[in-house]
Amino acid sequence: MSYPEYILTLSCLDQRGIVHRVSGFLADHGCNIIDSAQFGDAQSQLFFMRVHFSSEDAAVAEESLRAEFSALADTMQMQWQLHDAHKKPRLMLMVSKIGHCLNDLLFRYKSGLLPVEISAIVSNHTDFYQLAASYNIPFHHLPLAAGASKEAKQAQEAKVLDIVEANNIDLVVLARYMQILSPAMCTALTGRAINIHHSFLPSFKGAKPYYQAHERGVKLIGATAHFVTGDLDEGPIIEQDVARVDHAMEPETLTAIGRDVECVVLARAVKWFVEHRILLNGHKTVVFK
Repeated sequence: MSYPEYILTLSCLDQRGIVHRVSGFLADHGCNIIDSAQFGDAQSQLFFMRVHFSSEDAAVAEESLRAEFSALADTMQMQWQLHDAHKKPRLMLMVSKIGHCLNDLLFRYKSGLLPVEISAIVSNHTDFYQLAASYNIPFHHLPLAAGASKEAKQAQEAKVLDIVEANNIDLVVLARYMQILSPAMCTALTGRAINIHHSFLPSFKGAKPYYQAHERGVKLIGATAHFVTGDLDEGPIIEQDVARVDHAMEPETLTAIGRDVECVVLARAVKWFVEHRILLNGHKTVVFK
């Protein structure tokens, strides 16, 4: 017999008895813990917890579980969320003219490696409409001319947000979408937009990072997945990785290696998000792997 499964995530000021009270609550409500992880941050004095559990008492409805846990959470001033573990989050992918991350995410989605529903692909170019069609995913071409006015950018972003709302999007993935989002757009997508940056932040920002790296003779190149904020490329970092390179490699080789790293880093960040493993800790993240 299969039971409903949920993922509970929470954070609050670190204090005695949090694990005891949460696990006791679940046991008292007919729930069985499948796995659990917790972390206490000595610097912020915050406690973070992720619990994956099954609800084995048919008499305890989800609504009751939420309402009664809310009462407990209030006593400990918790920020918390309860997710249906079997519900696939809905994603919107955004891309410009470089498609390796888009292609990688679509493959992982189609092969079942990424437990999501991809509801829309948005681009300011038409390069990937046939790729979207091959996966039977709606493609939205929302052009934005170089040097577009503030009004034109606002109008384009309003259309993007309309698609987000119409499709009940849980996560927006900037899969090499080469447009800077406005502060208003970043605010609207707080905590539910992930970007892949084509370098190991905070070094080599801006255009052609692999060429900058080549000029500096670096021995490692990398990529960074982070939440989108109004501060360009300064959002909380979710995942990073690197690849070793050497003096014999041309910039094109570095670029090819870097693109492979970008795909892996972005896929990890997206997977951890949809599995509810990422909790915000100020300007940082806690990632329960």
